[in-house]
Amino acid sequence: MKVISADQVHASLSYPALIDALGVAYGGEFKMPPRQVFLLDDDETNHDAFAVLPSWGGEFIGVKAFTYFPTATAPYKSLYSQILLFDRAHGQPLALVDGTSVTFWRTAGISGLATRLLSRENSETMLVLGTGNLSAYIIRANASVRPLKKIMVWGRNRERADAVCAAARAQLPHIDFVAIEDRQSACAAADIIVAATGSHEPLVLGEWIKPGTHTDFIGNHHATKRECDTALVTKSRVYVDSYVNAMKEAGEILVPISEGVFKKEAIIAELAEMCSGRAKLRTSDDEITLFKSIGMALSDLVGAGLVYKTAG
Repeated sequence: MKVISADQVHASLSYPALIDALGVAYGGEFKMPPRQVFLLDDDETNHDAFAVLPSWGGEFIGVKAFTYFPTATAPYKSLYSQILLFDRAHGQPLALVDGTSVTFWRTAGISGLATRLLSRENSETMLVLGTGNLSAYIIRANASVRPLKKIMVWGRNRERADAVCAAARAQLPHIDFVAIEDRQSACAAADIIVAATGSHEPLVLGEWIKPGTHTDFIGNHHATKRECDTALVTKSRVYVDSYVNAMKEAGEILVPISEGVFKKEAIIAELAEMCSGRAKLRTSDDEITLFKSIGMALSDLVGAGLVYKTAG
């Protein structure tokens, strides 16, 4: 059985190859039982947790396991993650793959997949909200599927936004990168908006968004929090990675439902329906589309499987 490090993951994965693989997987047959999250202590002040996310398709069986210790101090990390990969045909263990790095790649890969499926093909301007580690992957994934000419980056810390732009500029010199502070103007100018922040309050308002924009919300996993307001949801064609996930953790969807202005039935489709051709995608250049992603175990399986095959 191979043990595959984070460095090997980074050397093995690329866009749009991972996006292509994700699209094929979600459009095919797979099984994905609900993830299990276990709190490790009965003390209400202690949030240490262990989680298990299983899935399988035609080629691989996999389980991602991670620990989350939010109060960890150096030299320990708050999050450790590994993906155990098995052969689907015989059940043979194949590899133990670093899960933290795969998570970055596959999360942004789903963003790129949603952009490929839902944004206008001639989209040239993108706004990224958030300057964490994921931002670099989001930029590369989306730039691999659309002819982007300008990417704006917003963060609460301007220096970090400048740093994200500088790093991305070195990798994608044909794109104009700009750190911005005026979210309203940037939202109004963008063809694609991707938010991956820890914000509990809306950062993107429906009144700011022009016709034809594709929006994608990744950062929030709380039922009562959200990165966009109700107005954007009600004026958009809404898609989700998973109905089950959205109805548990997507405040962007659940808050408007609680307000009585949106219904679960108004969600156009989940990712499997989008990739299999069973759902209508964008039908005009004027529609605003909204994709809400929580994260799915199948994406980890696809990423780890591609690493296993590519690493040799």
